[in-house]
Amino acid sequence: MKIYLNGELVDRDKAVISVFDHGLLYGDGVFEGIRSYDSLVFRLKEHIDRLYRSAEAIELKIPMTKTDMIKAVLETLKANRMKDAYIRLVVTRGTGDLGLDPRKCGVPTIFIIADKISLYPEEFYRNGLAIITARTRRNLTTALNPKIKSLNYLNNILAKIDAIKAGTEEAIMLTYNDYVTECTGDNIFVISCGKLVTPPVDVGALEGITRDVVIGLAGKMGIGFEEKMLKVEDLYAADEVFLTGTAAEIIPISMIDKRRINGGKPGEITRRFMEEFKKITKVDGVKYEM
Repeated sequence: MKIYLNGELVDRDKAVISVFDHGLLYGDGVFEGIRSYDSLVFRLKEHIDRLYRSAEAIELKIPMTKTDMIKAVLETLKANRMKDAYIRLVVTRGTGDLGLDPRKCGVPTIFIIADKISLYPEEFYRNGLAIITARTRRNLTTALNPKIKSLNYLNNILAKIDAIKAGTEEAIMLTYNDYVTECTGDNIFVISCGKLVTPPVDVGALEGITRDVVIGLAGKMGIGFEEKMLKVEDLYAADEVFLTGTAAEIIPISMIDKRRINGGKPGEITRRFMEEFKKITKVDGVKYEM
């Protein structure tokens, strides 16, 4: 495996960074998870744009243009001869000292990994996924805004631990005042009375790339859409529920907090979204040749 590291493609065992890198010491950095399907990098421009927005939000200047970053992603895929891949693109503050001061850091560290990912077993896509409501609450947006896709994911990890302890794979994260935000790694949608509904990102959710794709598909499919503040009780009462994310794609939810959704099986509208999403990944993306 070849890893892109600061302008070079190096072997996996040589892809090392300093223990003084602030991405490691403090989670000071940003990242993107990107997918390629049959040599098409899905929504690459949108991912790169979001990476740079996240970096700007934490006042981290990436020492590469967006065009060069796109080229680096494609070079990494070609070097690993991967047609179907999960790409992890990371930019850290760089090497500094043991203090917090970002001014002590030198040039940001940039690395890109192209590998495989299988977030959930195939059976969950066929039969639906059971999830819970996490005990861990979402950070206040005024403290650490989830719109920033930063390396500091401890809030999400603690909620993921809640899910693991409950014997499930995912958990819904609520605000301090009980509104639904998203899950630990995915946006959440409901189908209610034939309409697609999802929480607004301002409540404390990531501006998901797959989320935007699904919203766009709703218009093409003739399905109404609304961003709306939701309580967990609204999820219990929904006709269908599904999650979206780059790694997860679209996955149906069959049960929330041991309450069955749609009789405990994936809904028909969710299935339609899954089918339409697969179609769009075959034609929408940046092409690269081996």
